[in-house]
Amino acid sequence: MSAWSKHPGIRTGASLSRGERAADTMRNGMGSWPFVFSALGFLALWMAYNRGTGFDPFPFILLNLVLSCVAALQGAILLIAAKREDQISSELAQHTYQIDQENLELTRAVHELSVKIEKLTAEMHSQITSTK
Repeated sequence: MSAWSKHPGIRTGASLSRGERAADTMRNGMGSWPFVFSALGFLALWMAYNRGTGFDPFPFILLNLVLSCVAALQGAILLIAAKREDQISSELAQHTYQIDQENLELTRAVHELSVKIEKLTAEMHSQITSTK
C-alpha cells in the first residue's frame, strides 16, 4: 500500500473503477522485488525441467514465445500504470489547490479582521489620549 493511499484527496476502494484497481494491482505487483524473483525462479524452473527431453527442449522456443508476448504487452502495461500515476498526481494537485483556495479565503478573512482590530485600537487610543 502506497503512502498516498490514505490521503483524503485520493479515491480508493469502491470509488475506483475495475480498470483503475487493476492498474494499481499491476503497478504494485509487477514493480516489486518479489515479482522479479518469482519471474527469475519461473525461468530457472522452466530451463531445469526442459534441460533434456522436456516439452520445450533447448533452445526453449516456447519460452521465447511466451517472453516475447510478455514483452509485447509490457509496453501497454507500463502505459496503463503511468496513466494511473498521472491520475493520482492530478487528484493530489486538485486537492492541494482546493485546500490552498480555502486557506486563501481564511487568510483574507483574518487580514480583514486584523485591519478592523487595528482601526478599533486606533480609535480607542485616540479617545483615551484625547480625554486626558
